[in-house]
Amino acid sequence: MPTDCISYQKSGYFTKLIVDYLDEKPELKSLYNRFPSLENFKGQLEEKAQNYPAENRKSLVAALENQYNDFQISEATKANISLLSNTKTFTITTGHQLNLFSGPLYFLYKIASTITLCAALKKEYPAYDFVPIYWMATEDHDFEEINHFNFKNSKIIWNKESHGPVGRLSTEGLAAVLDVFASELGIGENATYLKELFENSYLKHSNLAAATRFLANKLFGDKGLVILDGDDKKLKQLFSPFVKNELIYKTSFQKVTETNSILQASYDIQVNPREINLFYIEDSIRERIVFENNQFKVNNTKLAFSEEEILELVENHPEKFSPNVILRPLYEEIVLPNLCYIGGGGEISYWLQLQSTFEANKVTFPILLVRNSVLLATEKQIKKVEKLNLSWADLFSNQQELFTNKTKEFSKFNLDFSEQKEHIKQQFEKLLLIANQTEKSFIGAVKAQQTKQIKGLENLEKRLLKAEKRVYAEKLEQIILLQNELFPNQGLQERKANFSEFYLDVNGKLIEKLFLELKPLEPNFTVITL
Repeated sequence: MPTDCISYQKSGYFTKLIVDYLDEKPELKSLYNRFPSLENFKGQLEEKAQNYPAENRKSLVAALENQYNDFQISEATKANISLLSNTKTFTITTGHQLNLFSGPLYFLYKIASTITLCAALKKEYPAYDFVPIYWMATEDHDFEEINHFNFKNSKIIWNKESHGPVGRLSTEGLAAVLDVFASELGIGENATYLKELFENSYLKHSNLAAATRFLANKLFGDKGLVILDGDDKKLKQLFSPFVKNELIYKTSFQKVTETNSILQASYDIQVNPREINLFYIEDSIRERIVFENNQFKVNNTKLAFSEEEILELVENHPEKFSPNVILRPLYEEIVLPNLCYIGGGGEISYWLQLQSTFEANKVTFPILLVRNSVLLATEKQIKKVEKLNLSWADLFSNQQELFTNKTKEFSKFNLDFSEQKEHIKQQFEKLLLIANQTEKSFIGAVKAQQTKQIKGLENLEKRLLKAEKRVYAEKLEQIILLQNELFPNQGLQERKANFSEFYLDVNGKLIEKLFLELKPLEPNFTVITL
């Protein structure tokens, strides 16, 4: 296996904002509380302990016990829920949508990163306990983002209509999806296990939230993962004072707008705030709340409230209010004794827009950690990498650049005509000295001739490169085919493939391999051999 490793900064798969955050650029320091390092968790522990109310801890444990009622739970998870009653217990949290059968691979990486970091913190701070939390995005309503998963070359889709929060969506109709999946899986012990896992998750639970809880618990329950559903009246009661503040003062709109005005000079903006960053939800509704003509209206419905009426609704039915992407992080940090949020580059980008909103609400801003990214490769693929004398830097590079660079490396000729072009420039500089002492028309002729000759060399350079690509076509094709296997559609494997595809290859040992290999505080791509 190649010995080089690829940092997130050099991978080409992260935005300038995330690269600068990982490089701890001073100009971004105002956008976060503490950078993710083992030593920085000490200050985070102390700050969160001061700012997390005891009554929130009681409500959290009560809500979790209720959510896990009549649910088969591992001893490790049961112990962690019990630990949350203790003031010396804190959480590490990741969140994810309710993608069908977990969706892309990075679902596993997020949760494995979270569990692994908890273990590292326990070792560093033995007087405290750390509980891994998976916050299910049950209140999202973009069903088209989650209604499918990829298995090898097939996209397996759940064709169904959904208009409300996806966690409440009935699992009716998923038997047909299992039939399609089963036909793709084939036969064998591992295939049978995956069929049963899908069946037990989705056909034996009435809604998508319960199905996802079962699936995540089955995959990670023995590691003590605690799965939390924010669509919960008891938890929303903790959030209700902040909902009222949002409705009346529109604090998040003001603060995020100010942050965005600073960021946009150098970076792309991940999310833009609305004047009110809340939805109204029922089983089949999740619609924005807007303020028009002195009334709070629910978009695309006839529902409308006066200020007094909507504040009364918040007081008596907080479960009818759902935070959007701007306010959900605040909700999470109010509910949980949380130290760190682990997310992908896109998630961390929008969290970096929210520090001032947290300050205005007097809530501790968590440490932000970019989740582990992984490339899975079979032993056969690793042997090909070695045989072709490739580095991981080669394979992570743009395909056209890889094609060109390898052609230059293989060729016995120097395919770079920079030296010749520089020589021409020097010759024409001497001619221009002469030209400057004659009439102006001669200067133009000299410059035109210089441009023509350099362009001629560039054309020859391209023709020679093209000719050499034909000479080494077979070897180059092997490289490109290998890169396409590891980077489907020239994108990251973890954003395309489902875990089931690799489960078959490693006899169910994929998750164990993740816990052996992942190092959450090291921002490098992890290459795992299957």
